[in-house]
Amino acid sequence: MTKVVHTVDTVLKWFLASLMAAIVLVVSWQVISRFVLNAPSSITEELSRTLLIWIGMVGAAFAYRTGVHLGLDIVTQKFPKAVQRKLTMVLTASVVVFAIAVMVVGGGNLVALTYELNQMSAALDIKMAYIYIAVPLSGLLIAFYGVCQLYYLAANKPMQPVEGMH
Repeated sequence: MTKVVHTVDTVLKWFLASLMAAIVLVVSWQVISRFVLNAPSSITEELSRTLLIWIGMVGAAFAYRTGVHLGLDIVTQKFPKAVQRKLTMVLTASVVVFAIAVMVVGGGNLVALTYELNQMSAALDIKMAYIYIAVPLSGLLIAFYGVCQLYYLAANKPMQPVEGMH
């Protein structure tokens, strides 16, 4: 299990780093073409928006994995450690159910619908379904990490931190 999680972590880190590098390049080109060359590029705005969607959705899954997502634990910290562990398991299971029901199934339906309707992006001239795939993909990743966390909680072992993160 640890090796699989490590592999997914590594692929996800590199994928997100590549998306971040791409958005920096695209936005830089947008500024240069608009203000220096005085000939704005027609695809940079939509491409940067698409990259931002992917960074936000896939980045949310990575944030969930690393534990840097938004969370309110002020109430759960008041309970004894044994109760905290059980609450963590219930909340993690709830996250897994949400990720599967809303993000994977609902996002998958959105992707299928936009693909079936042949909805195209205006400037990039690609199917919007390819852009929306970020939703079910991130849902799968969140569900995967949630199931892994449940496994480690049940085994009463800590989940290994992401390598290279503090």
